[in-house]
Amino acid sequence: MAPFSFEKKLLIVGASRGLGLAMVEEYLKRGWQVVATERAGNKSKLHNLLAASDGRLEIETVDITCPDQVAALRSRQASRTFDLLFVNAGVKNDDGETIADVSTEEFVRVMITNALSPMRVIEALQDLVCADGTIGIMSSGQGSVGNNVNGNYEVYRGSKAALNMFMRSFAARHANDSRTLLLMAPGWVRTEMGGPQARLSIEESVPNLVDAMDAQSGKAGLQYLDYLGRPIPW
Repeated sequence: MAPFSFEKKLLIVGASRGLGLAMVEEYLKRGWQVVATERAGNKSKLHNLLAASDGRLEIETVDITCPDQVAALRSRQASRTFDLLFVNAGVKNDDGETIADVSTEEFVRVMITNALSPMRVIEALQDLVCADGTIGIMSSGQGSVGNNVNGNYEVYRGSKAALNMFMRSFAARHANDSRTLLLMAPGWVRTEMGGPQARLSIEESVPNLVDAMDAQSGKAGLQYLDYLGRPIPW
């Protein structure tokens, strides 16, 4: 594949719906060139954006829980360099299910999707990001150990806390890396996953989240921030 000719380039993994899809729309509005992924066999709403993208949107397929597919994506994009790699992945179990209730199979499903697989993507694709670029992951405010005063959503919370810890380990192993590393919490947003009672609309969350990430560009090291750019207690 030929390198892009546009100034800013984004590779976003997990963009078929909800927050990921909204991020693609926002970056296209801002003039970025975007490679966005969906899972194979699931022609998502991403395809509705192609006609109006002026050739700045390219759709790839990958299931991040399949390392072979992640490696194949890496191979297909090997000739390119991105300003931003962002991984957006998340599932949840039943909201009322505690760690005492959850089955082993369900626990493993949530942990693999929310914690292990995003980090495998980062490990596999990190060298596609330029030296002054940004590597980001969609975390959650519920991943904060310090802010957990009421329990609830235990398995989901645990998976996001694990993700945060793994990203801190990644940052420690790359302490001399000049790139910006971000764990972003979008707030409680009205999406299929967030539900209709959520406090924020996508329009209230995503443009602010993109602004917050843009404000951190060029700052080396890892930060855990909300959608307004405010630090979240670990």
